Amino acid sequence: MNRITLFADLIFPLPIEGTFTYRIPFELNNDVRVGMRVVVQFGKKKVYTALVRSIHQNPPQKYIPKYVLAVLDEKPLVNEKQFAFWEWMADYYMTTLGEVMNAALPSALKLASESKVVIHPDFDRDYKKLNEKEYLIVEALELQNVLSLSDVESISEQKKVFPLIKTLIEKKVILLEEELKEKYIPKIETYVQLVPDYQSDEALKLLFDELEKRAYKQLEVVMAYLQLASNTEEQFPEIKKSILINRVENGAPAYNALEKKGIFTSLMRKESRLFTKEATDHSSSILLSDDQATALFEIENQFKEKNQCLLYGITGSGKTELYIKLIADTIAAGKQVLYLLPEIALTAQIINRLSRYFGKKVGVYHSRYNQNEQVEIWNKVLEQDRFSTDAYEIILSARSGIFLPYSNLGLIIVDEEHDTSYKQHDPAPRYHARDAALVLAHMHKAKVLMGTATPSVESYYNARRGKYGLVNLSSRFGESRLPEILVADIKVETRRKMMRSHFSSFLLNHIEKALENKEQVILFQNRRGFSPRLECEVCNWIPECVNCDISLVYHKQHNRLKCHICGYSTSVPTKCGSCGSHDVKMRGFGTEKVEEDLAIILPKAKIKRMDLDTTRSKYAYEQIFKDFEERNIDILIGTQMVTKGLDFDNVGIVGVLNADNMLNYPDFRSFERSFQMMTQVSGRAGRKNKTGKVIIQTFSPYHAVIRYVIDNNYQEMYDSQILERRNFHYPPYYRLIKFSLKHKDFHLLNNAAQEFTNLLRKAFGDAVLGPEYPMVSRVRGLFVKDSMLKLNKDKSNAQMKDLAKQCIKQFRELSIYNSVRLIIDVDPY
Repeated sequence: MNRITLFADLIFPLPIEGTFTYRIPFELNNDVRVGMRVVVQFGKKKVYTALVRSIHQNPPQKYIPKYVLAVLDEKPLVNEKQFAFWEWMADYYMTTLGEVMNAALPSALKLASESKVVIHPDFDRDYKKLNEKEYLIVEALELQNVLSLSDVESISEQKKVFPLIKTLIEKKVILLEEELKEKYIPKIETYVQLVPDYQSDEALKLLFDELEKRAYKQLEVVMAYLQLASNTEEQFPEIKKSILINRVENGAPAYNALEKKGIFTSLMRKESRLFTKEATDHSSSILLSDDQATALFEIENQFKEKNQCLLYGITGSGKTELYIKLIADTIAAGKQVLYLLPEIALTAQIINRLSRYFGKKVGVYHSRYNQNEQVEIWNKVLEQDRFSTDAYEIILSARSGIFLPYSNLGLIIVDEEHDTSYKQHDPAPRYHARDAALVLAHMHKAKVLMGTATPSVESYYNARRGKYGLVNLSSRFGESRLPEILVADIKVETRRKMMRSHFSSFLLNHIEKALENKEQVILFQNRRGFSPRLECEVCNWIPECVNCDISLVYHKQHNRLKCHICGYSTSVPTKCGSCGSHDVKMRGFGTEKVEEDLAIILPKAKIKRMDLDTTRSKYAYEQIFKDFEERNIDILIGTQMVTKGLDFDNVGIVGVLNADNMLNYPDFRSFERSFQMMTQVSGRAGRKNKTGKVIIQTFSPYHAVIRYVIDNNYQEMYDSQILERRNFHYPPYYRLIKFSLKHKDFHLLNNAAQEFTNLLRKAFGDAVLGPEYPMVSRVRGLFVKDSMLKLNKDKSNAQMKDLAKQCIKQFRELSIYNSVRLIIDVDPY
């Protein structure tokens, strides 16, 4: 046994600064390695899973370290590059390492609870080796099976019970229950096989003769096994038991009888929960157009000089084909690929295209997978480091994919790089997946390709300055042409009384013509629910959430008013809550109301809605896309989910029902995002040799952004926005850090916000804005006040953040504001 005294610095999945040092027991010296999970006591009664960050021989100077209680892994779960990435993220986004760990690890790999103890299954009942207190605990365990730490305290009549528990663990008398109850449960399947004695023709003939006379149902099971075996390469293979017994009516009792007779044997096998497909084609079969071939050549040339490249390709230009070619080259070189998408919804279509060429090499990772599936994907990526043939070489993921345990990344593709969904808002770390992917790639010496039809102002600015490579793809693939974009003036139609519900006659006429031509329609309304608000006609009272300063949205499907922030819901009022009037009307419209009104106007059309309410189940996206692709849906109504990268070949009309909501949103990015969203949704029309039409309904048909969209003029939009950003000190010229303070006491929050902002002003002067209430000034029962820091990018980022951290430290030393929450959001856009 290695008798060197070792210590481990541990990271906990908690919002606490730094690492904590624990002592490794001698008997675990050879078992503990960096990147493994260990079980330790943290606090008086809590047991947590922590990650080993480093192992050394330096005891802590200010406290006596507690012992590591158990090791959960045989091999490290996290590698050194991941730790370096986590540490960068914690530093850049001004959060804690524990919060990054909490976001990075699948929930099934984290344990935390008040510890409970159970009898060790190997305890030999030798009570002589136990002292009085140990015996009392064992006696209680034999009566109750499980004890909490509180129970152990009461029985032993001592407050510090962990030394006592540690001794019992070392004697193999008890176990921590967490050691027995890992959250990850492997999927076990039973397979059956004919025993060797019956694997000859002669033995089978004798068996058939015997069973035919006495047990015909058992004979059916044997025949079913042989039939299934004939479809495999082996003569007598292992067959899944569930498949075999389902082939024969009441097959389970017959099979059990055969197993008792020693004719079949059963075997337990671990099996993946993950669905895989075989590759049916090769990437070399993709024929590129001249423009695509030129773009691919330029990307490869850019990668010789720069590690980052922006692919600015209009909608329908065939960017995905270029991605597939680059992926094929990367995995041929023995490296891994991360393919990032902004929405889970997009994975359904892309996975089919990638699986066609790469089969089982493709893995999908996102939050809709259950915790066991997420752990299996984590392990499959980890296996690449161990040269497993089952390892995933390509990961398709939303933003959380950046945290997987890559060992040899060669390429990161950030599709729709402009999309706001790449930004994590709550909880911490509040990272931007595109920006984090650039750092991750740098650590792996990998390349990054950012693809989009509407680049973010920051990315295009970086490309223009030469920080990124820039490749243009300005023509659509094949014979398809860009759609014709038309504007319906709602103001004129309303005045002429030509509107039907929320549809202009212009839009309805085009929808009807498209349906007559057997074409499909996509309608975009970036607000879910039935009606955004109810309003009293007499006093203008509007029902609001009891927890948040926001109006409740009416959902007709459940006939309830709901808050889209905290989830609070209530019944629909029959009268005004202020004046008592019964004249309460609905104002505005969401996707649910669009669906209902359109069903009345076009009763023969098959209409489907795609928003958060209709896509909560795991495979809801896939089902809607499948129905739309198979033309079981005539009109698809959706929120921004329908704007992103979807490729359908029969869409004749795309309608934007209310462009003004986006244009008038009070945010410095509203024009940029409106342009991006309208251009992206327009790109869903007119693919595959058809010129589609896009109809934008607006009260401002001559608005500059709408004209940019009609002309497909990104350059002018960019020029106008970059000038404003420079003049008013916004990104990409300045870096923003938002500080949000929250508390349930309105007056205490006001004082705290002013105090904190004064500290910032002393350090940064005029670079500080606020404190101000945001648009929603109370969220989940807490009042909110924001301050904004604008930092010139010419100044040292590290120095400026150190200065901000000093202000935060000074504020947190003020005991009167201990209960005020301070939330830091770096790059809050």
